[in-house]
Amino acid sequence: RGILHPSAMRATSQQPARLLLRLLLIGFFLLSIAAGVTDKLERGQKLTDGDTLVSSGGSFTLGFFSPGASTKRYLGIWFSVSNATVCWVANRDQPLLDKSGTLLLNDVGSLVLLDGSRQTRTAWSSNFLPASAAAVQLLDSGNLVVRNGSSSTSLWQSFDQPSDTLLPGMKLGKNLWTGGEWQLTSWRSADDPSPGDYRRTLQTTGLPEIILWYRDVKTYRTGPWNGIYFNGVPEARAYAGKYPLLVTTSPWEITYGYTAAPGAPLTRVVVNYTGKAERLEWDASSREWNRIFQGPRDPCDEYGKCGPFGLCDPEAASSGFCGCVDGFSAANTSALVVKDNSDGCRRDVALDCAGGTTTDGFKVVPGMKLPDTQNASVDMGVTLEECRARCLADCSCLAYAAADIRGGGDGTGCVRWADAIVDLRLVDRGQNLYLRLSKSEMGMYSTDYGWTLHFRPKCLTSVLILVL
Repeated sequence: RGILHPSAMRATSQQPARLLLRLLLIGFFLLSIAAGVTDKLERGQKLTDGDTLVSSGGSFTLGFFSPGASTKRYLGIWFSVSNATVCWVANRDQPLLDKSGTLLLNDVGSLVLLDGSRQTRTAWSSNFLPASAAAVQLLDSGNLVVRNGSSSTSLWQSFDQPSDTLLPGMKLGKNLWTGGEWQLTSWRSADDPSPGDYRRTLQTTGLPEIILWYRDVKTYRTGPWNGIYFNGVPEARAYAGKYPLLVTTSPWEITYGYTAAPGAPLTRVVVNYTGKAERLEWDASSREWNRIFQGPRDPCDEYGKCGPFGLCDPEAASSGFCGCVDGFSAANTSALVVKDNSDGCRRDVALDCAGGTTTDGFKVVPGMKLPDTQNASVDMGVTLEECRARCLADCSCLAYAAADIRGGGDGTGCVRWADAIVDLRLVDRGQNLYLRLSKSEMGMYSTDYGWTLHFRPKCLTSVLILVL
């Protein structure tokens, strides 16, 4: 008898779970038909508390709910297999106090949520120009859309007004025509879906990368997009086959999104009220959500933890995780502030570049989550060698790296930094960062095996050297 390859065994073991999920959705769909459940509201129809819309494939439900221990009522969309998993809320900051709410596609084609307990005030409405022949439909993607009659063109869609969850087909980023932005905002708490303190956005200057904010302070970033995945999230390679990632840069928009391959488990990306961004996957056999990514995931994901030109190593807990790259030393060497890394590192020897001439060179710092690119310059149309030449000729250029690794090798394209290198850390499958140093520094750390990275903990008495 032949021996099954491990990949075949994994595929075989996943079949019962996938079959169970399909059977559950089919059964839910058949029950919905028997109960007269629909996925659509026509003009003049209304949805009251207790009624629902169910998408055609049964994956999503729209209706009224009360989160956690709250008695307040909200209009939202949730996964049909997990009623407690709400992925979109209409009236986040205008809760209903009782069950008198009504969703109505009124006579002029506007979608409104009315609060019957307060003289039928409008608690929420969709922002589109009214159309005389509009209909609202909950799609099996989880998107609530308003259309002009039988037209496939959406007048409005819930995917353009995200709450705290990113589903396949949604996007983060910026509309360059209108200036509008798609972003996720956490709930206030488990019982309160009003906008909380955490936001997840796509940074659209420099190279695109996803940023997690606490109010107006950066707390975590994924690292820049390298053509395959976000540089600081190498684990994305493990699930990119099921959930292909897509970054779009065009004259119309700069966006990030993902899709789901046929047969892939249900998935969602959520920014929660505790300040974590998570990707979760539905396990039909256990009827639970399994987390397959979390950011931040360790102390080195804290934004700017080691200060300018500081390097964070998640394995160096004894030294406070922070050290300095080659050619730099701790800016503050007081033994009393060893654990305070905010001052970062300072250059040991000044650069020699002026008047169009320089004796400087570059050393490779391997295995890196590349620094913040917000103020970096990017050119996708040059080789890495051309990038080096440009950086060397520009005295303000302190480091460079490849912008795109899809072609293999050292990569192509060019990203250059002219200000302090911030938020640098070691990461699996990290990229090379080419750091500008003085000529006198160039031979100090080289070996027969290539450049080495000298990790310098921020203390006076110990030096740790890592060879990568």
